[in-house]
Amino acid sequence: MAVKIKDVAKRAGVSVTTVSRVLNGEKYVKDDLKERVNQAIADLGYSPSQIARSLVRKKTNLIGVIVPDLTSSFYSTILSSIEETASLNDYNLLVCNIIEDIDKEYKYLNVFKEMRVEGIVIMHEKINPEIRSFINALQIPVIFSSVKPADQNFISVIIDDYKAAYDATAYLIQLGHERIGFIGGDMRDVTSGQNRYTGYRNALSDHGRKVIYELIRFGDYKVQSGYQLMSELLEGFNPPTAVFAVSDDMALGAMNCIHDRGLKVPDDISVIGFDGSQLTELVRPRLTSMEQPIHEMGKLTVETIMKLIAGTYRPDGDIIMEHRLVIRDSCNAIDEQIGLPT
Repeated sequence: MAVKIKDVAKRAGVSVTTVSRVLNGEKYVKDDLKERVNQAIADLGYSPSQIARSLVRKKTNLIGVIVPDLTSSFYSTILSSIEETASLNDYNLLVCNIIEDIDKEYKYLNVFKEMRVEGIVIMHEKINPEIRSFINALQIPVIFSSVKPADQNFISVIIDDYKAAYDATAYLIQLGHERIGFIGGDMRDVTSGQNRYTGYRNALSDHGRKVIYELIRFGDYKVQSGYQLMSELLEGFNPPTAVFAVSDDMALGAMNCIHDRGLKVPDDISVIGFDGSQLTELVRPRLTSMEQPIHEMGKLTVETIMKLIAGTYRPDGDIIMEHRLVIRDSCNAIDEQIGLPT
């Protein structure tokens, strides 16, 4: 049978309270008692339950993380940064990959409650009223990373997605492109769906370009979606000379589709992505992308929620980080392109 704390107390000839104080490193335990307890622990091979100790101390050093899709290069990268920063600060993560399943999210939030996590990081914004009420009732810090839900009670660590999409589109306009395709995300998402689409449209309008609706498609941020939507754009009567995809994964899918059609990036079609994930340097040609500071965003998310847990920080609004355009090899000026075959 497993050795219990009362067995250690009996062996050392002390109370269970004294053993507990020694295990927790508390002061005011006499040296001789401490030595007897440690010897009894060694003799019996006692290993204290971390869960039990956490409950006694009312501190679990656990942070719950809700991720919408770990197959995404963006989410896998930011999660790696979150885990690294948490570990450096003696926190552990409970990571739940919900794959866009709200029912699964509710189940995992109950697990977080049972495990007494000290804070929760959420990386998607499709929270229904039931989930909103649940996380409010937990009375622990909740922070959204890379997204902003409609509920203003929650703090987010984000970039200005509207401005980032505007700047990405403006760059293609500066290269002389008139027919700029758009491969967008889920329009139920305010942050990465609506805001990026609005940025694209307004950039076109502000620079005297028409919004050509047959060059606009919406998907789910994944590689396969980018491939399919690019295929649809190429099958149109007058395909685009440049495409803005709102995730690097979809940009990669679009580039693969262009290649499979016997065309070249950027000689025939320029492609720009969004996120600045590790994919940008792995594909050929290297992908020009509107970069989010992914690693810094993950680090700042953890640092902020730790301050919230400690009660040393009172946010007065969202934390807006800077985006930047990283120019690589996937975009050409319109006069440098060979042009699509007729």
